[in-house]
Amino acid sequence: MDDAELGLIESLRKAVAALPDDLGLRLHLAGRLLAAGLREEGVRELGGVLQADPANGTALDMLAGLGGPARPRADQDGGAEPPVPGPTAAAAGSPQPGAPQPPRPAADSGAFDWSRAEADVGDLLPPMFVTPEGSAADPAGATVPGHGRAALRLADVAGMTEVKERLEAAFLAPMRNPELRRLYGKSLRGGLLLYGPPGCGKTFIARALAAELGARFMTVSFADIIDMYTGQSERNIQELFATARRSAPAVLFLDEVDALGHRRSQLRSTSVRSAVNQLLLELDDVSGGNDGVFVLAATNHPWDVDSALRRPGRLDRTLLVLPPDESAREAVFRFHLSGRPVAGIELRALASMTAGYSAADIAHVCESAAELALLDAVRTGTARLIGQDDLVTAAGQVRPSLRPWFESARNVALYADEGDGYDELAAYLKRHKML
Repeated sequence: MDDAELGLIESLRKAVAALPDDLGLRLHLAGRLLAAGLREEGVRELGGVLQADPANGTALDMLAGLGGPARPRADQDGGAEPPVPGPTAAAAGSPQPGAPQPPRPAADSGAFDWSRAEADVGDLLPPMFVTPEGSAADPAGATVPGHGRAALRLADVAGMTEVKERLEAAFLAPMRNPELRRLYGKSLRGGLLLYGPPGCGKTFIARALAAELGARFMTVSFADIIDMYTGQSERNIQELFATARRSAPAVLFLDEVDALGHRRSQLRSTSVRSAVNQLLLELDDVSGGNDGVFVLAATNHPWDVDSALRRPGRLDRTLLVLPPDESAREAVFRFHLSGRPVAGIELRALASMTAGYSAADIAHVCESAAELALLDAVRTGTARLIGQDDLVTAAGQVRPSLRPWFESARNVALYADEGDGYDELAAYLKRHKML
């Protein structure tokens, strides 16, 4: 490789580092690298292109041409420099007319054939995830939940089996079986209060339920409703429910409902107390206009919610959303790592060492591991993949955030459970020797 070619490649490297999302530029660099015999680096660039665009035809053709040994470098054999693959359909390594065509995924599938790619270049690129025995994990399982789908589904939510069963009984089964619904006199309305420690997927569950129902998802917080002007908060609540009824089926998600529906006996503000009263009226809706409106509420502190909100016909079902179990933690790690450049990750080992972590804590671990790899790349001047050691180090630095919540919950379960239905919480605390 002469000095001019070396200089061009170095310029392309700097350009790609500055513009990593320019796929045409990355393809051009990959072509130059492959032509110069720098096969491993060229494949890494193609991998970056396919991570951003799994159906990129040019990158797929270039990978398909790597089945044989790396082409000789021009400065080694004294011959003319081979054609440079670039971001065109005629890239070097593409099948010639009349030659056998390599299998390609269907054009409309939008999916990249990871198993074929790993067979072609597995000696150059390590697998993203591995089992404890060291073999590559199923690459299809590395897909981010919901990625490439029209919408999130409950099946994408890791773990939470009991939560999903309760949602099926309360909402999904009546919606999917109209004849049985009419037979048993089950109305298309209902309310469910999701409670538990922060960062464990309450909002995620609500969004998945809305998609499962094919319903409009409307999320509301305290700041969206409460207004400084007298009577405006009540009008906001009235308009909110009117919109949900017009859009039925709709899932109305009241986030941090303890802020909106706080115990009226503890409220000093007349305007907020009036807003709670209006919310109760809308939930009752004696005219029957709430059919097709499913009200979900989430809170970290159910003991602060006005008991009137939890009477039959309102938020009459209560569901505890707990921290993810080991299999769910493994899925959460996969979710947050699949969009990053990783290799050799042992998900099961990570899940085992993060017992008691919330989903948000695990997301923080993944973010911290990415920071460690990034800082190392800055120090050395060479980008590298995120490895198992980065995640183990990050997990040691990120402490679980749930202890304060469980301490409050323990006090409620011990001293303040006046028939409010915290038996499930008490059982969980006993199992984990926190009660």
